[in-house]
Amino acid sequence: MIKLSTKGRYGTRLMVNLARHYKNSNEAVILKNVAEEEGISIRYLEQIVIPLKINKLVKSIRGAGGGYTLARKASEIKLCEILQALEGSCSLVECLEDESFCEKIKTCGTYEIWKGATDLLKNYFERLTLQNVLDISDKKIAAAKKKGKSK
Repeated sequence: MIKLSTKGRYGTRLMVNLARHYKNSNEAVILKNVAEEEGISIRYLEQIVIPLKINKLVKSIRGAGGGYTLARKASEIKLCEILQALEGSCSLVECLEDESFCEKIKTCGTYEIWKGATDLLKNYFERLTLQNVLDISDKKIAAAKKKGKSK
């Protein structure tokens, strides 16, 4: 089974949280608040935010009112950028990124299968923006609140 690591999943949740605050007031958010809201360890968030900052997806603001905010609008950040920063390559197998990894590439039938599947995955994540993820999240939150009131 192919899985994203907790780094990729939690990092995406961190980005959605920052996007929600960015959308509402462009405010910087301290990681302690994100940790509480998302139920993620502060220490883990401190590690996750580093590659996001290095890849210019978030920026840190010092001083009073400081914290982290998106480096660009949520609609300008692609999901593939977040996953690339946190997980590295989205390739299903090593040989797609490094042809010297396996000497059978020229005759391997499965190489084409893995390449096709990887291309589908990359294209899917390339089409989605952080704004798309935020919109889906907001709809689910609204639906859950509505369902809770109807009981």
